[in-house]
Amino acid sequence: MADILTRAACFIAIIVFGFVLRRIGFFREGDFRVLSQITLKITLPASVIYSFSQSPVDFSMLSILLIGLGAGLLYVAVAFLINLRSGRDKRAFEVLNLPGYNIGLFAMPFIQSFLGPTGVITTSIFDTGNAFVCLGGSFSLASSVKDGSGISFKRIGKALLTSVPFMCYIVMIVLNLARIQLPGVVVSLAETIRGANTFMAMLMLGVGFKLAAKKEQIWQILRLVSVRYGIAAVLASLIYFALPFSLEVRQTLVLLVFSPIGAAVPAFTAEMKGDFGLSSAINSITILCSIVIMTALMTVML
Repeated sequence: MADILTRAACFIAIIVFGFVLRRIGFFREGDFRVLSQITLKITLPASVIYSFSQSPVDFSMLSILLIGLGAGLLYVAVAFLINLRSGRDKRAFEVLNLPGYNIGLFAMPFIQSFLGPTGVITTSIFDTGNAFVCLGGSFSLASSVKDGSGISFKRIGKALLTSVPFMCYIVMIVLNLARIQLPGVVVSLAETIRGANTFMAMLMLGVGFKLAAKKEQIWQILRLVSVRYGIAAVLASLIYFALPFSLEVRQTLVLLVFSPIGAAVPAFTAEMKGDFGLSSAINSITILCSIVIMTALMTVML
């Protein structure tokens, strides 16, 4: 337990460090994108490549992809239901800002540090399903709610095919299932680079941390956060006590459903001409909530 709390405290310290560096001018607004690109396109894929090279994937684990997709669609459905009487703008905002998980930039570093290769593989397969919602699915649905346009499957497909983490997941899953080994030098290089993934991801979260919501929006923030984590608690209970996976896989999935909202959501909100400040605030608050909840869960489960 002491080791878990110590490592969690280190994660928090790095986030605070990044936040302070931005406040004193060491990092600028645009640096967040640079850090996120390094993490998503270099250190995260390296972690995935190394982990898939260490443990075999069983075909039964592919059902985890459906869990990631299903969880995202569940949040979309709930967002529709709780906003049946709301105006189009609010309904679209919540359809976009309630679903999806920040796996690559938040959950993966936690899993990598505490649950090893099996945890990373489970996380990668889960995020493959989650990506359909995060990388364009919820945005297309929200846009269709706001302006009455149809869902753009072309946009979703383009977002997935140009996502380095998503394509890395797909390639490594296929190679692993086919029992095709990567050259040793590639695995060694990936092992070296993956060491930077946790630091880069946590630093990036600190640099991007924002609480820019207005006072009159506090109730909406509390409402969305409460609904999100209430659903997560139900999903976690079902996963832990009902699914037939190994204990390590179930522990990983429980942690994943408590991940914060996807990092791309504020940008999608701005593109939809929604309230970027409110979206950023909700995103940042869910990061704080997830740190506390996931750390508490790890002290109980691990």
